[in-house]
Amino acid sequence: MAPPLLRLDRIALTFGGTPLLSDAAISVSEGDRIALVGRNGSGKSTLLKIAAGFITPTDGEVFRHPGVTVRYLAQAPDMEGFANVRDYVEAGLGPADDLYRVSYILEHLGLTGEEKPDNLSGGEARRAALAKVLAPQPDILLLDEPTNHLDLTTIEWLEGELRQIRSSIVVISHDRRFLENISRSTVWLDRGVTKRLDQGFGAFEEWRDKVLEEEERDLHKLGRQIVREEHWLRYGVTARRKRNMRRLGELQSMRGEFRNHRRAQGTAVLKASDARESGKLVIEAEHLVKAYGERVLVKDFSTRIQRGNCVGFVGPNGVGKTTLLSMLTGLLAPDSGFVRLGTNLEIAVLDQKRDSLNLDQTLSDYLTDGRGENVIVNGEQRHVASYMKDFLFQPEQLRTPIRELSGGERARLMLARVLARPANLLVLDEPTNDLDMETLDLLQELVSGFAGTVLLVSHDRDFLDRTVTSVIAPEGDGRWLEYAGGYTDMLAQRREALATRKELKTAKSAAPAEAGGEKPAVQREEKRKLSYKQKFALENLPGKMEALHADIHKLEAKLADPELFAKNPQVFNKTVEEIGKKRHDLERFEEEWLELEMLREEIEG
Repeated sequence: MAPPLLRLDRIALTFGGTPLLSDAAISVSEGDRIALVGRNGSGKSTLLKIAAGFITPTDGEVFRHPGVTVRYLAQAPDMEGFANVRDYVEAGLGPADDLYRVSYILEHLGLTGEEKPDNLSGGEARRAALAKVLAPQPDILLLDEPTNHLDLTTIEWLEGELRQIRSSIVVISHDRRFLENISRSTVWLDRGVTKRLDQGFGAFEEWRDKVLEEEERDLHKLGRQIVREEHWLRYGVTARRKRNMRRLGELQSMRGEFRNHRRAQGTAVLKASDARESGKLVIEAEHLVKAYGERVLVKDFSTRIQRGNCVGFVGPNGVGKTTLLSMLTGLLAPDSGFVRLGTNLEIAVLDQKRDSLNLDQTLSDYLTDGRGENVIVNGEQRHVASYMKDFLFQPEQLRTPIRELSGGERARLMLARVLARPANLLVLDEPTNDLDMETLDLLQELVSGFAGTVLLVSHDRDFLDRTVTSVIAPEGDGRWLEYAGGYTDMLAQRREALATRKELKTAKSAAPAEAGGEKPAVQREEKRKLSYKQKFALENLPGKMEALHADIHKLEAKLADPELFAKNPQVFNKTVEEIGKKRHDLERFEEEWLELEMLREEIEG
């Protein structure tokens, strides 16, 4: 096994009260891809900050190999003192790093580099911080929730980028699919102690459940052993003749172990409040159009949503998902077309804009709207402290201001408020942000088993695949299409459609010229409608794409040499960057060709 570049051993950290970390360890060697997982509040981010050198532990050993470069992605980046995003990102480069990487990374993260730090949204600031740590390609990357605020296209690009770079990676994420695609080993932080599985995240949950089952079984055995020893102490013949101090000491030790054992944190209880049944037809939309100036977000969109459907909305940030959702629920009027809502609708909305929370408001006032100490759930009055327990909040947090909550706690709090309202139509805009995996599982069960209708915006591919009955996705120029099934089904249908288009194009080009009397006239009409530049690109892009495929294959074969980095790191880095650039060009050419091909088909139609 390769020597570690970074090692944390027997790490302990206490802020008063129960230790946050008591026996945590993590070892990072060259080429490692480690998923760091655990419940919200278990100390994952803190352990990552200790690894990055930002926090000093109360006890334990931290070793970093001399000369190793480490970059840490914080959840809340500090950009003070920088004129724009590019300056901020370039500040993270070392003397040997390439400036080209900055432009390449910024472009894929949807930033120009000219944005002013004071004008950035929370999501833009996170993407700028991600660019800063990715551009240098350090020896070790410590990533805390890198997929937050990224759309699906960018998440998939990030996966490809992380797979090809040479950096060792430790990543915290609640995106299952992302962790499955990235990780090769898993470190589980549970009640202050770490356990390591030398397999990727795909094998983690089954392993975790077995560990917890064994722990409960051992604890039960310990309890029975204590009962037997106490019985011997009270009634045994030997115990009455003389005190056996050794067995008495062992009994006291077992009692202490049983009493001080920290059980696994409970799970939230997610249950939507019942409402009367809606009509069979929930939403009917015909020929919706919405534009802001020259930018068309929705063009000629129609759909019918029935009771019991769970419809997912996907697409890049800013493409118009929330706009379309607002029109379908009657919150925003379309420029043209109409929306008809069904009968008996009771709508509950979870807004993605958590910044709109009043941070000075207490948890109790937020859940009760400041009216007393009770909340009505399913028509029954419950004390707010009791209801909060269902979402893993403690009674002592009743008067806690919202500003003191973590991102995951705020997400759970907003869910608690939404689910207390009677509803037969749930509108969930990014509900999975900051939720731990156990709470995500419960939310998935709630959505899947919800008797009413659900409209769901999400970038979590696994969550979409497990919940939705159809997916509405953008196709460009304001056009949206609805696909049956989940996100993976949508991708498969798109691939089939693209393959069909290519087959049709091949068949048409191979058809004999004498096959139709009017066909030449139609073709002449098409040629008049397609510009010379468009025709030239349509004819030449396939050749360019084939050449790029060949170049990428050659470069990847070069990287396959396991000794290349050791022999010539400059050649290795240059090759990796060249692959990245060619893949970027290939993606751009493919998108351009697809748009031109669709335009050509429209002209033929």
